[in-house]
Amino acid sequence: MSKKLGVAIIGCGNISGSHIPNYLKLDNVEIRYFCDIIPERADRAVEKYGCGTAVYNYKELLGKDDIDIVSVCTHNDFHAPISIDFMRDGKDVLCEKPAARTLEEALEMQKVAHETGRLLQIGVVNRFCDNVNHVKKLIESGELGEVYQVYTSFRAHRSIPGLGGDFTTKAVSGGGVLIDWGVHYIDLALYCIGDPTPLTCSGEAYCKLGKDMKDYVCTSMWASDTADFEKGTYDVDDFVSGFVRTTGANITINGAWAQNIGEAETFVDFLGTKAGVRLYYGGKFTMYSTLNGMLTEIKTDFATTGFDYGAEIKAFVESVETRVPNQAHIDRAVITSKILDGLYRSSDAKKEVTL
Repeated sequence: MSKKLGVAIIGCGNISGSHIPNYLKLDNVEIRYFCDIIPERADRAVEKYGCGTAVYNYKELLGKDDIDIVSVCTHNDFHAPISIDFMRDGKDVLCEKPAARTLEEALEMQKVAHETGRLLQIGVVNRFCDNVNHVKKLIESGELGEVYQVYTSFRAHRSIPGLGGDFTTKAVSGGGVLIDWGVHYIDLALYCIGDPTPLTCSGEAYCKLGKDMKDYVCTSMWASDTADFEKGTYDVDDFVSGFVRTTGANITINGAWAQNIGEAETFVDFLGTKAGVRLYYGGKFTMYSTLNGMLTEIKTDFATTGFDYGAEIKAFVESVETRVPNQAHIDRAVITSKILDGLYRSSDAKKEVTL
């Protein structure tokens, strides 16, 4: 029987719950360490999952020969240093999205991955979801004709996370709704249209509805345990709009953590010369065409696993074993980082920028 791959989970907060159970489903891996700077979280993970050892400083794991794989499930500001340290220690890394807080950090991660020969996969889970891959196959087969425009909408009414905490502090997160939600939608669009090269972009990032934290009104708040209304910081975008030109289809971006419109709109439209598709984020899709000279609307139905973290984790482990990068490798994910950076630069400069 072959030796099991040893896994270390770095960061035992909410997002780790998408990684841990899916490693446990695999016969060829074994979680050996849970690490978190909040000791109770690491201790609780050991108790909950019945395996591994709790550690409170990831640097204590450097040099250990019983670790092959590391999942980085921390705040954005720790993505680059932790991933880089473990790659230089000879480990393969799955780092949650976004790749990093800034483009410079993402490019350094990519550089180290190439220098060390380690695999670095980014947690852009949509690339492993069946609904997204159905749309990608339709585009590749020519069913939509020439796809010339993609429109992404990720708008919510009043959904700012952890107001005043890490999510809304640019020094920690790198940005707001664009880097938190937009990364998924932009990456999804790029993946479906074949990962074209971005050329230019124009964007505007607004910091509006959360600035007056004490008077912010909402019905609920996710990541509320990180909120700090009294002494916290709010210097990130809660609404963003943008336009990206690529060597393929162009991409329009329209997103909001918070807007004064009480309807959530979360979908991606793929507009082609023969047909168009509206993909409901995390759900199914409808295709519109002119089949046989008729305006047609085809509602799809298929078994779906939603956000398939299991497929993402399994694909990462397979890449580690085969040494073949998959569709979420840093070389592809860094394209999205370039677009995020370009949109923020454009907003600051109030003009279109070259990528």
